[in-house]
Amino acid sequence: MVQKKSILIIDDHPLFREGLKSLIARNPSFEVVGEAGNGREGLKLAKDLKPDLVVMDISLPDKSGIKVTHNIRSLLAETRVMVVSVHSKIDYITEAFRAGATGYVAKESATDRLLQGLETVSRGEYFLDSSLSHKVVKKLMESPEKETKITDARYERLTSREQQVMRLLAEGLSTKEIAKKLFISPKTVENHRANIMNKLDLHSTIELVRYAVRLGLIDVDLWKD
Repeated sequence: MVQKKSILIIDDHPLFREGLKSLIARNPSFEVVGEAGNGREGLKLAKDLKPDLVVMDISLPDKSGIKVTHNIRSLLAETRVMVVSVHSKIDYITEAFRAGATGYVAKESATDRLLQGLETVSRGEYFLDSSLSHKVVKKLMESPEKETKITDARYERLTSREQQVMRLLAEGLSTKEIAKKLFISPKTVENHRANIMNKLDLHSTIELVRYAVRLGLIDVDLWKD
């Protein structure tokens, strides 16, 4: 009998974790052995359980999933990390692979692509939920880091959630749209917005957009008439 691959899920949404567990249960080759709702708990479980695979969200309430990915891969070289995220911009994808992830799936297509991705990364191969091939992923990892790395000190002071809200604001989403997308209340979005503007010393949405464009966080084409 072939031994099942153990999986740890790290995602801050309980309902989404339940959905992932149900999806993973369809493949008898995999077994979910643990779950965590934040990065700190996830890192502790990874150390204790030493899973074969980790399904990782990027936007965790206490720290970036990219940093947790780096920590896990530093401690557990054999553990593969599959990022499942709402983010699809190239800077997130590149940072995730540089941190040690070997797979990346968009949350909106997880139902169709996650199992395929887990099978791929469990074989030691790269998987990216897009038209990009294995060779392109390797090229992204080998490209000059300055092209995608975000280094502004003010931006680094934002929490992972604030960075997520900031990008959505800069992309033109309304408070209600962001709340729906992130499964939080409009009031929470407004609180994050106030904190973001204060930490970045910005005073208008236009300033926020210009700042995001300067850091390469959003595409300029989004704001062309």
